[in-house]
This record gives sequence, structure tokens and C-alpha cells, in this order.
Amino acid sequence: MGSLSLSFTDPQDQEMNISSQKLGKTHLLNLFKCQQNYLNHFFQNLDISQTLAFTETLLKAEGTIFFSGVGKSGFVAQKISQTLVSLGIKSGFLSPVDALHGDIGILSAEDLLVLFSKSGNSEELLKLAPCARAKGVYLISVTSVAPNGLTRLCDLNVHLPLERELCPFDLAPVTSTAIQMVFGDTVAIALMGARNLSKEEYASNHPAGRIGKSLIFKVKDVMKKKDELPVCREQDLIMDLLVELTSKGCGCLLVINDDYHLLGTFTDGDLRRTLKASGEGIFKLTVGEMCNRNPRTICPEAMAVEAMQKMESPPSPVQFLPVINDENIVIGIVTLHGLVSAGL
Repeated sequence: MGSLSLSFTDPQDQEMNISSQKLGKTHLLNLFKCQQNYLNHFFQNLDISQTLAFTETLLKAEGTIFFSGVGKSGFVAQKISQTLVSLGIKSGFLSPVDALHGDIGILSAEDLLVLFSKSGNSEELLKLAPCARAKGVYLISVTSVAPNGLTRLCDLNVHLPLERELCPFDLAPVTSTAIQMVFGDTVAIALMGARNLSKEEYASNHPAGRIGKSLIFKVKDVMKKKDELPVCREQDLIMDLLVELTSKGCGCLLVINDDYHLLGTFTDGDLRRTLKASGEGIFKLTVGEMCNRNPRTICPEAMAVEAMQKMESPPSPVQFLPVINDENIVIGIVTLHGLVSAGL
């Protein structure tokens, strides 16, 4: 893999050099190096006091934190708002155009409105700001060019230092939007820590994702039960149980007594080993004679991810776990296939 340790193209010469170069490894790596330098300028010159004031204002917000922006800055504002929502923070995106045609009605005096703009002179935002202020909304600007019109209209202003855009003409907003995203997402994580958001709370906001499922789903949520269980009695002949062994999709039999107490398990692997060792004698063997009397088990309230870890633990992995209650009564079975199918 190539290194980024290439000579840096001076911004003064970049328009002439980059626009005339053909696409190649050296040219591409130099672009990344240029962007890295521009991002470093942002990190080295960001006013942390401004950033802290911004973060504390968001933390203390009593209402909803709305974000707005035009064009690419609007997309960034929308993404940051969605990040806050995923952390359990009341937030939303307000289109500046739609706001001036009725959507501003969603704002109240307890809300904050964060306006993202590189120039701070976007006509749509300059029109929106006084209208939002009239509703008592606290206004914050996040801009990169100074001075600008928004700073005169807002209660709090944050300056994001921008040396120049990576674009050879210094026009396409490819560096300014990058620092906006870095700024917003970093503040979001600061809020996450300040609010003492737990891993479980985060997972509850992502129930369809792998993280959420691993912290929310319990064994009882993913186990097979009742008619889905491949059960048998210990006195049953092995050869009489082939349909039960293969039809339930578990690759095993749960050996129980009349009270549904778990006595052991018998797997398709046990069947193969028994057939190899006993030959025709298998026709006379009962499942109780060949079953595993000390299988791994799990309780229904255990986390589903714990079941997966237990299946994969030494001395050898297994494909299923009987689910039993405190009285050793079988109430279900959880399989590796079932856990994977559930997205764990």
C-alpha cells in the first residue's frame, strides 16, 4: 500500500498543477496529502473556547436542537442532526426554504437553531435567521468566512478555520464540508459523554443493527419453543427418531422425561459415531444409552450474544443450546443458525 509521505503541493500552485495533471497514483496520493494539510490547519486553529460554549449550549438545551443549511452544508447539517437523534437527543433538520413557507411553525422559544454555512452569507439563511429570532429561538452560526452576515444575526458564533478548498479552483466545498462534519460529529460524541449515555441506551436506539441486537435480544426472543422442539424420551430407539432428528432443523434431540426435565442431548454427530461403532447394533440401541448427559445449557433471560459465546467456547464448539428454567425444565432451544439469522 502506498504511503502519503509525498511532497506537498503549495496552495499557490495547486490550481495550475492539479488541474493539468493526469490521474495516477502519485497525483492521487498528493491530493490526499493536500487534504490532510488543510484538515490539520483546521485542528491547529480551532477556537476550543468557542467550541466548548457551543457544546455546553447544546447540552443545556431545553427544547429541540434544529439544524439548517443550504446545499452541501445542508446535507452536513442534516447528518449531524440525525447523529444526535441516534444518541437520544431531540434534534431535527429545518430546510431554510421550506421554513419560510410554513415549516418555521415547528420552532418554539425553547429551541436552538444551528445554521451551517461556509460563507455565512447564504441568502436563504439570512432570511430565516430574523424570522426564527422573532419566535424567541436561540440562534447559532457555524461558518468559515469572516466577517459575514450571519454572525451579526446570531446569539453565538463558531468559526471553523478553513485554509482553502482542495478544489484546484478553491470553489467546490470539499474541505469546508469535511471540517463541518468532523466538528459536528466530535461535538456529538462530547455530548454523548456528558450525558453519560450507556451502551445499553445507545443500543436501544439501534434495535435493527447488530450492536442493538447484541445488547437487546435475549435468548427467549430468538429460541425455538413448543412444537418446534426436537424432543424424545430416553427409552426411545435411536432408529425410530430419525425423522424427529432431521425435521426440526436443529441437528439434535433433546432427551426429556415425562415432566420435561432435561436428561441429555443426542446430535446428528452422535448418530454418525454410534453407527460407525455399533453397525447393525444401532437398531437395538435407545437414545438414552448414547446421549450426552451433561450438555451445555442456557436460561431464557440470558442475552442472545451470551448464547453465541457459550456455543463457541472450549473445548469444542456446538451448534445449539437447550434452554431450561430454574427447575431444569426444557422450554426451548437456541441454535447458531437462528442467532445468525437474527443478525447477531
